[in-house]
Amino acid sequence: MNQQPAERAQRVTPLELFFDLVFVFAITQVTSFLSSNPTWAGQFKALLLLSMLWWSWSAYAWLTNTLDPDEGGVRLMMLAAIAAMLIVSLASPRAFGSDGVTFAVAYLVLRALNLILLAFAGRDNHDLTRIALRILLTAALVATLLLVAGFLHGAPQLALWAVAAAVNYLGALIGHMRGWRVSPAHFVERFGQVVMIALGESIVAIGLGARGLALDAGLLGAALLGFTVVAALWWSYFDWVIYVAQTRLSRATGDRRAALARDVYSYLHLPMVGGIVLFAFGLKTTLPDVNRSLPVVPAFGLVGGLALYFLAHVAVRLRIGGGVGRGRPVAALALLALLPVATHVPGIAALGLVAAVCIALIAYEFFRHRESRAMIRSRRGELTWEELRGSEGGRPTI
Repeated sequence: MNQQPAERAQRVTPLELFFDLVFVFAITQVTSFLSSNPTWAGQFKALLLLSMLWWSWSAYAWLTNTLDPDEGGVRLMMLAAIAAMLIVSLASPRAFGSDGVTFAVAYLVLRALNLILLAFAGRDNHDLTRIALRILLTAALVATLLLVAGFLHGAPQLALWAVAAAVNYLGALIGHMRGWRVSPAHFVERFGQVVMIALGESIVAIGLGARGLALDAGLLGAALLGFTVVAALWWSYFDWVIYVAQTRLSRATGDRRAALARDVYSYLHLPMVGGIVLFAFGLKTTLPDVNRSLPVVPAFGLVGGLALYFLAHVAVRLRIGGGVGRGRPVAALALLALLPVATHVPGIAALGLVAAVCIALIAYEFFRHRESRAMIRSRRGELTWEELRGSEGGRPTI
């Protein structure tokens, strides 16, 4: 039997952060694409685009959890992958148009380098070699679909993109994560940083939305309301969710740990990031004229994006063994109920209502779960599962 590689305990490296800088640009490109295509079809295309970018980034998050990216020639190949990610990002705004083929070719190079590095990591471990072979089929099929789509237009093109997105999702189920070994601390830190990147895009959206405008009371008020929402999103993730997930991941072992990491991070963090991107689009649309009511698509981005973000939190909670909870499901439903209101009131009023829901959620969780929050935050990722579940009639404390 092959000896399993030691799990990495080190923190995220500067080279990984460098890779993430390009991913910041990629997310910015998705928001710009939405702003240029403020339609339902534009939202669908943007989510497909984000899905492709996400699985490209996620593949490297899993890779660098397995091998040291600064090891010898690995660093040069990682830099080449970062360059490929840059080309993918540059081609993103016109990925459904004139740059479709460029996007597909750069995507192919990006995934090919990932497989080469994974094979290199598995040169002394047959499990990783088998993983690389499993991924090869999925990556080749997705790249082929995107390349063919680059020569098409309209419904056939969208259909191929949708199939490619489905292949990415279903491909992660092949092999039931056998052979993967996950370092919880490194993994949680890496995906936490990508949530921070997405939140940063919302701050950038405030700047872009306000660019060239007079800083009057309305604009400043809307900017502060937008910041309040972003702060609430940050609080809802980094206050305790990140520590609970790390504890659950640490308590799992072997293939069960890898499957849990796949579900909680690769699968369920995508709708979190997608929700933040949709909100950033709605926020960017609101700022140029805060007294104008929002069209339905940007209004949906404003409220629906946040609802998607909180529903992804609920799904994470269920996956790690908690219940549905009250605060976040109620907040998601309240946000969706605001959609018809957001299209009939001034944009600043819609933003204020959204901020009020987010503030109410944070206040509810702060007072309702004060003791469990304090325990989770003080112990960080070192809690036992029994401590997480608490003693209130066996109900989860999270």
